[in-house]
Amino acid sequence: MDANEIMDSATEIALVYGPKLIAAIVVWIIGSWIIKLVLSGLNKLMTKSNVDASLKPFLNSLIGMILKVMLGISVLGMLGIEMTSFVAILAAAGLAVGMALSGTLQNFAGGVMILLFKPFKVGDFIDAQGHAGTVREIQIFNTILKTGDNKTIILPNGGLSTGSMTNFSTEEKRRVDWTIGIAYGDDVDKARAVIKQMCDADARILKDPEVVIVVSALADSSVNFTVRAWVQAPDYWGVFFAMNENVYKTFANEGLSIPFPQMDVHVHKQG
Repeated sequence: MDANEIMDSATEIALVYGPKLIAAIVVWIIGSWIIKLVLSGLNKLMTKSNVDASLKPFLNSLIGMILKVMLGISVLGMLGIEMTSFVAILAAAGLAVGMALSGTLQNFAGGVMILLFKPFKVGDFIDAQGHAGTVREIQIFNTILKTGDNKTIILPNGGLSTGSMTNFSTEEKRRVDWTIGIAYGDDVDKARAVIKQMCDADARILKDPEVVIVVSALADSSVNFTVRAWVQAPDYWGVFFAMNENVYKTFANEGLSIPFPQMDVHVHKQG
């Protein structure tokens, strides 16, 4: 092949592929600029929506990667490269990776849901998946709890986001319930008045809603009162334990008995 033929071939290739290459470069530049605008707008939207700070980089990276892959496929298609097989291979690889990491992806999706919808936040006391504790950290794959005796519990976000959960910190107030028994024969009205005095003496017990003190059961060995009082959520356990101790000490001074389970046995003599 002489110089003229080489020049003619180069000219033909340039005429055929030159416009495609230029168009592909232009599309890549414009597409990259649009992706930056989209990610910037997404970041501002997440900031306004108070999306958790630990979730923002993950969403930005994930969406940015997806958009760049789509842009790359479009640019390669403009150059005349057959993308059908490539896309099929990419989809098959994605399916294989997804199946291999199904548990991890489930935990990732659960973390995203928790950080977006905020069923609980750091500092809340929750009971979930058979564990109870204070939320110390919400990660993208796991949530870290601290128990009352300072144990660390790591809960996968997948099950945490789809299972049942009790959040004890959602409301500012909580109701404290006691069952207090007196012996048969004790003065019911006096017992009610003594319990009421103890509730009134504890400044942590709220006046509204009013304390409820009712006879709830005539049990085998005792007459049972159900006592219900409202407190600020942080005062729950302090009030609960203090009332138990006060009942034990005060009832003895007031001549009221706290019964224990007992059984009467009657013996009949046969003549």
